[in-house]
Amino acid sequence: MLFRRTDAKRDHFERLSESVFPSLFGTALRLTRDREEASDLTQEAIIRAYEAFDRFDGRNFNAWILRILTNLYINRYRQRKREAGKESLDAEHAAEPMADEGISPDRVLLDEMVGAEVEQALALVPPDFRMAVILSDIEGLTYEEIADATQVPIGTVRSRLARGRAILRRALLQYAQERGYIRAGDVE
Repeated sequence: MLFRRTDAKRDHFERLSESVFPSLFGTALRLTRDREEASDLTQEAIIRAYEAFDRFDGRNFNAWILRILTNLYINRYRQRKREAGKESLDAEHAAEPMADEGISPDRVLLDEMVGAEVEQALALVPPDFRMAVILSDIEGLTYEEIADATQVPIGTVRSRLARGRAILRRALLQYAQERGYIRAGDVE
């Protein structure tokens, strides 16, 4: 009997995770701005979600798994900041193998979904603000869901969204002026 229940749990989890995978990977890609890191982050989030699936309340799987992903991202970001001062001087000059930046399917998809200009402008937004903007404006989460996913008060979510959108707006305004879409005096 335990075997069938486990199979049903696994099947249910697989159906749910397959339905949110594009959104999950897209969010990871926008947060990390690196395909390999986004893939690792997404896989780890799915594994953690499967391990904790018994605690899922059944309400909003997308928001629940995005919370796991954002928590993993935040933990990795904090760990990197702590380890930044511990790098060897030799590591600074070490050559890292880099793949050719040719056309990759996920990159084409991301450009079509968001647009290269918006993606570049989004990269200028600090991580906490960027996360709030991505979760709200791209993933469509509510303030409450974002607060839950990032574990900050709703007021902080609103503040981060306002600041992130303002930075994004300035970057896109500058781009539009440089390309001649609008004149400098058209917008205050």
